[in-house]
Amino acid sequence: AGAWACFDEFNRIQVEVLSVIAQQMLTVTQAIRAKKDIFEFLGKEIPLNRRFGVYITMNPGYAGRAELPDNLKALFRPVAMMVPDYALIAEIILYSEGFNGAKLLARKMVNLYRLSSEQLSKQDHYDFGMRAVKSVLVMAGGLKRESPEGDEAVLMIRAMRDSNVPKFLSNDLPLFFAIVNDLFPGIEVPYVDYGSLQVEIEHALTDQKLQVHDKLVAKTIQLFETFMVRFGVMLVGPTLGGKTTDYKTLAKAMTQLREDDSKDERFQK
Repeated sequence: AGAWACFDEFNRIQVEVLSVIAQQMLTVTQAIRAKKDIFEFLGKEIPLNRRFGVYITMNPGYAGRAELPDNLKALFRPVAMMVPDYALIAEIILYSEGFNGAKLLARKMVNLYRLSSEQLSKQDHYDFGMRAVKSVLVMAGGLKRESPEGDEAVLMIRAMRDSNVPKFLSNDLPLFFAIVNDLFPGIEVPYVDYGSLQVEIEHALTDQKLQVHDKLVAKTIQLFETFMVRFGVMLVGPTLGGKTTDYKTLAKAMTQLREDDSKDERFQK
């Protein structure tokens, strides 16, 4: 039809399927080279718009990625990409968010993620890539707007702590906090008092005839914090670990706060 198609993460496809795709692409490519207006594709004759183009992106060498077959490689011209400079990207975003000490804070944040990826346990849901960095920067920007005169190092630590702690296993938390203390020595970061939200979470647990356990209350608040910086959230844990109770309790608490006409717009039904 003449449309351009871009297939992202192409080498995640199984090798057997890649071979089939390679044969189909070869058929289309040969028809374009022969400047045909009609060609046979999958047993049918179809019209060909020679402006058609196809592009793929891939990360070779990653776990779960397949090597492209030679007959498929021959159909594409490679364009090499370099690893982005995380520190420079973070520095620019922090400056745009109003941070005066963006250069130093960006370097420390990148070092924190590098050390965490090297020293913490390997878990499928741990992410220390650009997406995770961006979410921390967005949260830091929000905190900066809330407290324009606040200590920038404290705001940065809060953003890194609140966006990472909810997903870390309990065994990894001491190491993570140790890395933070090494990078930001002598800085004490207070925890946020969620006041009315915490009260309603405790009421919701009582209404469900459940015990008001400090760790469950903390996890429910962490889920709320994660929703503030992520569009999609996945609860991961063993059976009977409290995942369903966690999100249902948060939903009940936020609904009650909205019905009580809370002035905080974050609380929705």
